[in-house]
Amino acid sequence: MKAIRFHQYGDADVLRYEDVETPVPAAGQVRVRVAGTTFNGVDGNIRAGNMQEPMPLTLPHIPGVDVAGTVDALGDGVDDQRVGDRVIGFLPFVTDGASADFVVVDADALAPAPTSIPLADSAVLGVVGLTAWQALFDHAELKRGQRILVNGAGGAVGGFAVQLAHEAGAYVVATGRASETERLRKLGADEVVDHSAVDVVVALTTPVDVLVNFAPITPDLFGALATRVADGGVVVNTTVWMPAPSDEARGVRGIDMYLRSDAAQLSELSTRVDRGELVVDVADRVPLRDLATVHARAAAGNLPGKVVVIPGS
Repeated sequence: MKAIRFHQYGDADVLRYEDVETPVPAAGQVRVRVAGTTFNGVDGNIRAGNMQEPMPLTLPHIPGVDVAGTVDALGDGVDDQRVGDRVIGFLPFVTDGASADFVVVDADALAPAPTSIPLADSAVLGVVGLTAWQALFDHAELKRGQRILVNGAGGAVGGFAVQLAHEAGAYVVATGRASETERLRKLGADEVVDHSAVDVVVALTTPVDVLVNFAPITPDLFGALATRVADGGVVVNTTVWMPAPSDEARGVRGIDMYLRSDAAQLSELSTRVDRGELVVDVADRVPLRDLATVHARAAAGNLPGKVVVIPGS
């Protein structure tokens, strides 16, 4: 099969498009014919060698932690999947990923793919969908009627968070550029604050119950935003390079989130897509052989949104 691998850490040019032996599923695993994977920011950090301590790899390594595809073969003991099933999943960071024609996956990590969008596009639900879901509901425990600030709403995760928070009955304040206002309103934002034109801290005249951060902001700004969280509220951070601020005197909890695989949550996200409650935005679709170009564009800050990577094209 064809796959993208890197044999050493480094810039995007360490990624090689090459022939690799097709994997065989072990007991409890299935082999998936990959329809699509995605690029996530963490992929670039892993490839560059910035995550070796928390995510030790055996090189060469195939990146790509999101997968959408069709079950192709079953390992021993698998009775809840069938060959031909359309599935999605979030793969472990330290095993070979889905930037290949085929990938082996633990059967219990997979969920049914939505049927209302192209199968390749549903790979977006992995990292992006689970991050938004877990930030809002596992960690912030968002409830109907609460006010939430989604900082970084213009990004892929933030866009999902806006939709999910709106559907949960929260009052959603989203940060984004003026050019993103109409889109964020359609996704469910009640207010949009243009962070490029105004001081978000000053613009928040009413405190929020929940602050979720999906943006690469400075610790000083993060701390200032946390002052606009009401007493007893919660701050959830999804970025790994700084801790979430807290305020014990006011009962404001700071939570640093670490993403986990959850097939039940993926299944719920898939169902919401098919019910028309969750819009999956894809900025670009590129063939697998061009994945190095995507990594390079991301490193240069030239990636406009979520990119789906398609093998066999």
